[in-house]
This record gives sequence, structure tokens and C-alpha cells, in this order.
Amino acid sequence: MAASTWSTALVTGASSGIGDAVARRLAAGGTDLVLVARDVDRLERLAAELVAAHGVAVEVLPADLSAPVARNAVERRLADPGRPVDLLVNNAGFGTNGLFHELAVDREEQEVQVNVLALLRLSSAALGPMVARGHGAVLNIASIGGLYPIPGSATYGATKAFVCSFSDALHEEVKGTGVTVTAALPGFTRTEFQERSDWQGQAGVPELAWLTADEVARASLDGAAAGRARVVPARRYQLLTAATAPIPPVIKRWVMGRAQDVAW
Repeated sequence: MAASTWSTALVTGASSGIGDAVARRLAAGGTDLVLVARDVDRLERLAAELVAAHGVAVEVLPADLSAPVARNAVERRLADPGRPVDLLVNNAGFGTNGLFHELAVDREEQEVQVNVLALLRLSSAALGPMVARGHGAVLNIASIGGLYPIPGSATYGATKAFVCSFSDALHEEVKGTGVTVTAALPGFTRTEFQERSDWQGQAGVPELAWLTADEVARASLDGAAAGRARVVPARRYQLLTAATAPIPPVIKRWVMGRAQDVAW
């Protein structure tokens, strides 16, 4: 199982959705965990369940990653030489929906703080010690939405485009060090994400398009264990991204503009 590749993993956004599924898969493979999210009650319930079911060590580290003080605590945990983390899963994130000029800019900035700045800073905190030890991996949960402009969710799409590009660059930078960086690009995934982001338009998305959080977790962890630069969970989304890659940006922009009533 892919999870057995790592001794200790830190997972952000672990209280629900893809983060929860990743934590469960890692624990089932015998990986000790550091669980990070804002909801301490959920984290503690998950920790107790995983300890009882799999006998792994689970540390709960509550943190709002949009807040510098809380974020710094997670950075310090990643950099602690006495308690090495050999897998960082940057999963925490959220989206917003609506016309950018009508949205509250403070909320958009918070989205960038969590989706981009936290991921950047935690990656920095983790990679130095990993490279020094000659072993480790960073798994960044992006989205195939990062490959396209998304009118109606402009900030979200831009943050995921950053994650894709940033992860690709880091993947190349750490080649030959024993450390890998992987970006996972899932499509529509059934989690609490849609409700929290007020993306009610996704009710019209065909059933075939939806993935489960466990499908995404499995494919993402397998890709990270194999040291791949990018993982697109599910064959149907692999075909979609391959088919649309050659399309000129002007056409992608036009198509996505026409489809903006259905949030990504």
C-alpha cells in the first residue's frame, strides 16, 4: 500500500473530504499522523478512531491556516528535527463563487492566504529538512480547475493554477535529492467543499463526473509514492485534460465563460 512509504505524515484540511480520506488511507497503511484543521472536535474524533482502528500515533494540531500565528505553529512542527515528517499533504483550501467585483475582497484575500500562501510556507518548512535527510514527499492537492480560467470562481481557479505551476517547478528542483513533489488535480469530488463555497450550480453536474474523496485520496497517494509530478485521478478526467490541452487559450476562455453558470 502506498501509505507504508512514509513513517509520519502531516495532513492539512484533515477534518473532512479529501483530507479525511487521505488520513484514513495513510493510517490504514501504518503511517503516523499529524492532523491539521480548524475544527478541533472533528480532528479529535478522527484521531481517536484511527488510533483505535490501526494503532498509529495521531497528533491533533488545530490551526486556521489563514492566520499567521496558527500557520507558524504548523511550520514549526514541520521543521522540528526531533519529530521528522516525511510526507506533507497540502490539502486545506476553499473556494468562492460569484462575480469578482461583487465579492467581498477580504474573503478573496483569505482564499489566497489558505490556498496559496499557506501551501507555499508549509512546503518551505517541510522541504528543507526533507532534502537534508534525503527522503520525503510533498503532495499538493490542486484541481483540474487550475488548468482553465473559471469565470464566476476567478480567485479559486487562479489559486489552483499557482499550485499546479509551483508544484511542477519544485518537482524539478528537488530531483535527485530523494524528495519528490506531486500535484494532484481532481475533478468534481463529493465533499462539503461545494456547500461551503456556495457552489449550488454544481447540482447540474452529471453523476458520471463525480469522484469520491477516497478515489481521489487513493490516486493521489499512489502518485506521490511513485514520485510523479502530476496525478489526475480517474481515466475520464485524464482524457479530458489531454483532449483540451492543445486548445488555444482564447477558445478555453470563451467556452468557460459560456459555462460560468455551472461552477467548477
